[in-house]
Amino acid sequence: MRILLVEDDRHLSASLAEALEAMRYTVDVATDGETAWQHMRLMPYDLMLMDVTLPCLDGLALCQRMRSHSIHAPVLMLTARDTRQDKIAGLDAGADAYMVKPFDLAELTAQIRALLRRGQTSATTTLTWGALRLNPNTYEVTYGDTPLRLTPKEFAILNLLMRHGRRVLSRYFMLESIWPMDDPPGEETVKAHLKSLRKKLHKAGAPRNFVETVHGLGYRLMEV
Repeated sequence: MRILLVEDDRHLSASLAEALEAMRYTVDVATDGETAWQHMRLMPYDLMLMDVTLPCLDGLALCQRMRSHSIHAPVLMLTARDTRQDKIAGLDAGADAYMVKPFDLAELTAQIRALLRRGQTSATTTLTWGALRLNPNTYEVTYGDTPLRLTPKEFAILNLLMRHGRRVLSRYFMLESIWPMDDPPGEETVKAHLKSLRKKLHKAGAPRNFVETVHGLGYRLMEV
């Protein structure tokens, strides 16, 4: 899951980003509304976490712009303003939820999980590909009856591959989808994570070519 965090308090944004990344979210950070808008035009996000009071373009105007351009990702607004009218203004601008600073991190992450679950059905909660099963909510992965212990990035790559099935994904696409925009690694990093992922899958009983290399193009899951 990819989150855009829009917060001009650099200390708060750094601590929030660190906490969210520890929970296996991919987090991009913007410190003003216009930069956030440019991010939204380049990258699809699963959730926007934004302050109301922002430089260049405030959170209310940014949320209104999003909705007017048919960007429907859920928005959780953060603000120091605690009046009833402020909350109404935020929700009317298109926000899905509203939290007042200072907030409890556990409550914030519970709100994030609740917003990300919206629109998901029980039928799509667990992803399957042959004998492979992956639950994106519990981070559990099994091949047959064997559980796999994956690193956060291995999990994210496998999740991405399973969501796209036989579609070929380039290393660049994986970098774009999984790593933060402000500090992406090189494509060799993707190769290293894929090598480790393949070893773990094979050790659990999957064929060696369970993740296929399509030379010159990228990777996909084998046909089952």
